[in-house]
Amino acid sequence: MSYNGGLHPARPPEHGFKIPIEFASDRKIRYRNKIAYRFAHWPIWIWVFFIAPGPLTFDLFDTGFDQRMAAWLGAVVLFTGIAGLCGRLPGVEPHPYIIRFTEDRPNPLYRRVCYTFAWSAVVTFVLLNVIGFIVAVLTGQWYLRYMYEVAYFPIAIVIWIFGGLGLLPRVRRSTKGEGHERRYFYGSAWAVCLAHPVVWFLWAVLPTSRAGDALMLLTFVGILGFVGWLSYRGKLPRTRVIFPGELAVSD
Repeated sequence: MSYNGGLHPARPPEHGFKIPIEFASDRKIRYRNKIAYRFAHWPIWIWVFFIAPGPLTFDLFDTGFDQRMAAWLGAVVLFTGIAGLCGRLPGVEPHPYIIRFTEDRPNPLYRRVCYTFAWSAVVTFVLLNVIGFIVAVLTGQWYLRYMYEVAYFPIAIVIWIFGGLGLLPRVRRSTKGEGHERRYFYGSAWAVCLAHPVVWFLWAVLPTSRAGDALMLLTFVGILGFVGWLSYRGKLPRTRVIFPGELAVSD
């Protein structure tokens, strides 16, 4: 199916769609997940749960890998591996749970738990790092370790509660909003995965100073904003809007 300027050919510009869209009825249906596809998703969830204890993750990047992290990583690999073998890990299931992105199906508990922890990682790390940069620029002192120790889990627990109540994208009780909600998730994931490595590099090469801290803050926020804009425009993988379309049916 070809698109004219990112707009569906059956929908001219006057219909108001300003960003690239897809219709569920146009998408090729995949009934099985290939082995390579399943193995490619497993490390994603290993990482999501491995970094869940934020203060431990802070120590990882501050002082390096140690026995605590090795033990925690081993536990995460074991339990996510079992979940994957049982088909209870998103993307690692033998068969896709969501056939049509717009159909109204119950959202399984394992998906809701996994995406809740993923949102927790995205929101909590970004929020604390931005605040840490701002404090460093204003005071000339770094309090990020202390902030992670006292604030990480209170913030994460709030996100977990929101997930438990079904108030987060991809964590709702029904999958009918998946065509829109996945955009928010992948857009956030792309932004975080690009912004953090760049800032870690700058951290390593820039001299310690308020000017350097300000540059890192502006770079971090700038990348988040730019990638977020690209995601909103549907320019990044898995960020296009998916509408039901006239022929969309539930399988």
